[in-house]
Amino acid sequence: MRPFAAPAADRATAVGAEVLPRHVAIIMDGNGRWAKKRHLPRIAGHRQGIEAVRRVARAARALGIEALTLYAFSSENWRRPEEEVSDLMGLLRLFIRSDLEELVRDNVRLRIIGDYRRFTPDLVELLDNAVARTAVNDGPILVIALNYGAQAEIAAVARRMAERARDGLLDPSVIDETMFEGELETHDLPPLDLLIRTSGEVRLSNFLLWQAAYAELLFVDTLWPEFDGDTLAQAIAAFAQRQRRFGGL
Repeated sequence: MRPFAAPAADRATAVGAEVLPRHVAIIMDGNGRWAKKRHLPRIAGHRQGIEAVRRVARAARALGIEALTLYAFSSENWRRPEEEVSDLMGLLRLFIRSDLEELVRDNVRLRIIGDYRRFTPDLVELLDNAVARTAVNDGPILVIALNYGAQAEIAAVARRMAERARDGLLDPSVIDETMFEGELETHDLPPLDLLIRTSGEVRLSNFLLWQAAYAELLFVDTLWPEFDGDTLAQAIAAFAQRQRRFGGL
């Protein structure tokens, strides 16, 4: 799979502001396969995945991307072995504690989407405090999807609207796409322009299903621990070559 057509020397500089995606989302896949190829435990792949998060978040800021959304823990990931889930939670704690000051210094707003309150109270408190610390920042947005599932998000919006209609607070006839979108967890983010999935898998895995309706999709073979700023720049260059018609001509 070779999705990048821009010459290597031009990838980082070829994209002008007029074609730079405002909002990029990434399904970070391949940590386990990265570790398996090296005969290492899966936790080693997850540790390298955290390093990739740092690299890519910094690169996104340098490129001028307004919002970066990372699929860190899906609502389906609870099905993994308990030890692996515990390791992932530990790495999340480590990332927040070690990187929060950098996010504050770089004027980054941290956002969490998903039902992360299912996590242990100490981790919920850590996440809440990190979001609060960066809430006054007005620079790029880093969104972490934790215990997130797009189908559950859409169902929750439908349920809230149905309850308001039942209580006479909402006329069902006025519900449209704009109103529905305004109830999503991402309602105050820029529209999703580019969704990337690493490791060669070609599916969305219950991630931002509504938001991705007109996003450009890019599936790359690179395993997430190997993803870096240059890989992101290549993806942006590929995005710049797409013609986005949004259903028109």
